Amino acid sequence: MKIELRDISISYGKRAVMQSISLTAMPGDVTAIVGPNGCGKTSVLRAIAGLAGYSGQLLFDGRALDRPPKKSNRSLVSYVAQDSAGRSSLTVLEVVLLGRLATLGLRVTEVDKHVVCEVLAELGILHLAQRFLVELSGGQRQLVFIAQALARNPAALLLDEPTSALDIYHQLHVLEVVRRTTQKRGLATVIVLHDLNAAIRYADQVAVLREGHMLACGKPEEIVRPDVVGPVFRVEMVSLPGAGNYPTLVATGPVHGSQGAASPT
Repeated sequence: MKIELRDISISYGKRAVMQSISLTAMPGDVTAIVGPNGCGKTSVLRAIAGLAGYSGQLLFDGRALDRPPKKSNRSLVSYVAQDSAGRSSLTVLEVVLLGRLATLGLRVTEVDKHVVCEVLAELGILHLAQRFLVELSGGQRQLVFIAQALARNPAALLLDEPTSALDIYHQLHVLEVVRRTTQKRGLATVIVLHDLNAAIRYADQVAVLREGHMLACGKPEEIVRPDVVGPVFRVEMVSLPGAGNYPTLVATGPVHGSQGAASPT
C-alpha cells in the first residue's frame, strides 16, 4: 500500500508542530524519518496511524480514509509506539494475540493461534511463545511488539524509535528483521530513527525534519551527508568509508549558535 502525505500540517491546540510536509512511502520500502528531538517525527507517525488530527491530504493507495478512521481503516496500519516495550505478566503468545483484537471473537480460535505462530516464526522468536514478556531482553520484547503489530496483517508498519534502548547487536538484528519483513510482505514501513548510520544502511528513503518542517527527502546516499544533516543537528560531521560500501558519518563536535540546513545538490 502506498502512503502519500500532501501538505500535511499538525497542531496540538494553538501550537503548530508540523507545517505543510509532503512524503510518499512505497510498498516494500523502508522510509526513515530523522531529525532533532522535538521536530515532529512522532507526530507524523501518529497522524498516519489516525491518532493525531491534521490538515492536508493523507492518502492510502490514492484513497483518503474516513476521519476519524473506522476500525476497518485502522487495521490497514499498525503502529508501534516508542514506549510499547513495557513489562507485562502475559506470555509472548498472549501479547501477540492482542494484535488480533479486531478479529478475535469470544474465544481464541486455532486460526488465530496459527497466524500468531507464523508471525513469531517469521521474526525468529517462535521459541519464546510460552515465555513471559517480563523475562525477555529489550531486543526480544521489541520483536514481540513488532510481531503484535504484524499479527493483524497490516499494509503499513509504523515504528517509533524501535532501537532506542537496545544494545548494538539487537539494534542491528531488529532493523534487519524490519527490512526483511518489509520486503517480504510488501509493507510500506515508516520508521523514526536517531542513528543516521542505521538510516543509511537500512532505509530506502530518508526524510529529514527540523522544527516542524521537512528539509530534505530522498535516497540515503543523497540525503544523509555531512553538508545536509550536519546543520540540521548543529554538529560538524565527516563521512568516512565504511563496510559494505556504506559510508559512516562521524560527528566531530557541536556547532554553536544558529545555522541553517543545507539543501542536497
